[in-house]
Amino acid sequence: MLKEIKEYARASWIPVILDDSLKYIEEEILKGRKLNKILEIGTAIGYSSICFSKFLTENGKIDTIEIDKQRIMIAKVNTDMMGVSDKINIIEGDALKVIKKLDDKYDFIFIDGPKSHYIEYLPICLNLLQKDGVIIADNILYKGMVTGNYTDHKQRTAVNRLRQFIDMVENDASLTHELVDVGDGLMIIQKAL
Repeated sequence: MLKEIKEYARASWIPVILDDSLKYIEEEILKGRKLNKILEIGTAIGYSSICFSKFLTENGKIDTIEIDKQRIMIAKVNTDMMGVSDKINIIEGDALKVIKKLDDKYDFIFIDGPKSHYIEYLPICLNLLQKDGVIIADNILYKGMVTGNYTDHKQRTAVNRLRQFIDMVENDASLTHELVDVGDGLMIIQKAL
């Protein structure tokens, strides 16, 4: 069923996490961990939330944020079908507004929303992160445009903002980070101990 969800997303041009990125996150970051709280920015149709739910403790929860009503409806069907709807709380709204109102602490935060807002999400997400938690920002290389030359002027804002995001992380001495060239690029961020 999970494969069908992914295939539906790709056939419908709905962005979901790439296989290589998911494998890396599961095997290198989450394997062996049991997480109480996960925050995801960008639910889409629930695919990554469903995948991450297997790393939750018995009473663990995922808060996932999506602005698109149609995608939320599909995500609810998918989480029901996969038997994890009791673990996944889908919050409708603009992620930037929603995360400002959250007061939980999260073990893992997955940022996969609008790329031009990553730089705004980060300071808020750092305040929501457990001391030993992990933030992963997906699609950080943005089809190679962030590290190379790009000619698509429609993507200029997103590319420039992602470059600013990378600079902000790399120049913050209170953070440890790793930019992993897998999938479309992952930035792994933790608070320095």
